[in-house]
Amino acid sequence: MSDDILRRVGAVIESRKGADPSASYVAKLFDKGLDAILKKVGEEATETVMAAKDGDPKKVVYEVADLWFHSMVALAHFGLKPEDVLAELARREGLSGLAEFAARKAD
Repeated sequence: MSDDILRRVGAVIESRKGADPSASYVAKLFDKGLDAILKKVGEEATETVMAAKDGDPKKVVYEVADLWFHSMVALAHFGLKPEDVLAELARREGLSGLAEFAARKAD
């Protein structure tokens, strides 16, 4: 599997901007605005934590998929694409998490 699925889902999300909110869940989120999108991201993050606490790996995967999807909607709201996040992850690759965190604090 590759990051192609992220690009494809990102393209579908982008295509829903300005679409009929009665015909598309994503269009409905965009129509409701940033607060509604962020509420969904928060809900999905909470559900991910709850699934992990339950210890059910299938539920964790399901909830993380929801979290990623809604995070991608948030990215699209800001004109960003999954590739932007992948580029940031690539930038961090091989960098100690502690060093990366310290660099953020210095900025």
